[in-house]
Amino acid sequence: MGSRIRTTVLLSLLTVVIMWVGRMIGGTPGMIFALLIAGGFNFFSYWYSDKMVLKMYRAKPVNRQDAPELYSLVEDLTSKAGLPMPKLYIIPQQSPNAFATGRNPENAVVAVTQGLIQYMNRDELAGVLAHELGHIKNRDMLIQTIAATMAGAVMMLATLARWSAIFGGLGGGDDDEGGGIIGLLVMSIIAPLAAMLIQMGISRSREYLADRTSAEITGNSEGLASALEKLGAYSKQIPMQAEPATAHMFIANPLSGKSMMNLFSTHPPLEKRIARLTGSGSGFGQNSGNAPEKKTMGEQAKNFWDRMS
Repeated sequence: MGSRIRTTVLLSLLTVVIMWVGRMIGGTPGMIFALLIAGGFNFFSYWYSDKMVLKMYRAKPVNRQDAPELYSLVEDLTSKAGLPMPKLYIIPQQSPNAFATGRNPENAVVAVTQGLIQYMNRDELAGVLAHELGHIKNRDMLIQTIAATMAGAVMMLATLARWSAIFGGLGGGDDDEGGGIIGLLVMSIIAPLAAMLIQMGISRSREYLADRTSAEITGNSEGLASALEKLGAYSKQIPMQAEPATAHMFIANPLSGKSMMNLFSTHPPLEKRIARLTGSGSGFGQNSGNAPEKKTMGEQAKNFWDRMS
């Protein structure tokens, strides 16, 4: 419940930031304009972001015939989670990672990289897949899309404010409602940083919640903990070709090899997530003994990619 309350508070703060930016630009009309811009961004992202990100990573749809073991594992986990079966995609990259997308559980997608199937055993793969199903169950795709697009709207409006301050338009004067030139310049620096930090806080909160949900679905927190260790190691050995705008979607930060990206990571440190899962920190690690049977999927992955190539 703490993660859900924190997310609500942070989304409210992000809305306040957007309203503040709009008011600084053009008073009350500017505030309304800012909200309309954010609403337009969210509408577009709600309907089209899943298609865009799948195309961006050249993800290929798969069915039961293409990847029977992977499909069966997801089918079993969705049944335990009480969710409809999502569409499955595989990303042709060796760096192990995964993400979920889609506007609701009925139109959800789970995408995994080729490397994830090759490098994870069955317990680990189940933990990762259950984590992504946790995002679907908790409606995180919608929440994180809203946060990302609202943060993007703040940054766009802040840029507009900076230029308006320079050229003395769009509320750049010292009126009662606008912020004045100095106020606009200060806001154009502070607002994007605040939006980025709030988005980061929302994303980190939802990652912890999805980790917890994964442990509940599988009845085994050790599988995901082991997978996160491998993801951390492989992200340094096999960098992923990823766009910063989509980094928050993945189970592990695909940009973790870049030090500046680490500073503003949308993901909690892997060490903290593992500690929570294993119970070595103030976490929720429990193992009910209902873990899936261990079975490597390397052979299936090799055969699958031989057929697809």
